[in-house]
Amino acid sequence: MKAITLRNLPPDVARTVQQRAKQKKTSVNKAVIELLEESAGGKAKKKAPVRYYDLNHLVGTWTKEEADAFDKLIAEQRTIDRELWK
Repeated sequence: MKAITLRNLPPDVARTVQQRAKQKKTSVNKAVIELLEESAGGKAKKKAPVRYYDLNHLVGTWTKEEADAFDKLIAEQRTIDRELWK
């Protein structure tokens, strides 16, 4: 992309850019681009939402009563019908 030169940058803006670069451990150029993107509502770098492909996020969310009811239903499903296996 085309380069842009900024002249007469107000001291508080320059300080903000330098602080941002130091905080993010990046260059002043990248800090300026990030700040411009954020202010323009553009593609500010946001973390993508976490997608779960397992059930780990549900661990510990049931009450004791819910867990007992679930265990009871599972126990019924795990019984073997001897008549079907003759």
